Amino acid sequence: MAINRTTLQQILDTVQELHNLEQIVTREAVREATGLALTTVDDRLAVLVDRGDILRVERGVFVPAVRHPPARAISKTQMPDGTVKLEIGDLVLELTPREDRMLAKLQAGVAVELAAIETGKEVSVLMASMRSRVAKLEARLSAKETDSRQRDLL
Repeated sequence: MAINRTTLQQILDTVQELHNLEQIVTREAVREATGLALTTVDDRLAVLVDRGDILRVERGVFVPAVRHPPARAISKTQMPDGTVKLEIGDLVLELTPREDRMLAKLQAGVAVELAAIETGKEVSVLMASMRSRVAKLEARLSAKETDSRQRDLL
């Protein structure tokens, strides 16, 4: 049984890591990342889905199940003296102006990363749409060229 737990944990870790890297998690991607046999990967993925550790978002695509506690209310208040009160649930932090700027710098990196990820996703969707439209146009053009050749032969 220890081997099952080890491969199960290995596959769960791989699903989480691929997902964190914004990769699409498929059985093939997990197999490639772990080096395990595809039958083993399929079996363990099914167990992880049954246990609720991962979710099947569509056929052959998986994401880790989110297990965060419920989000708490967050507020930020700028005080007249330049300090900032940051409230997260029942926790209240009083930040100096310098601490507030340092925190903003840390959060800016996360915001830029999120913007880049969203931009990449939008570009991918747009490219897929454009490829589809070009393929349809090429097919229509090819059909018209074929019709024109047939008319020329007659």
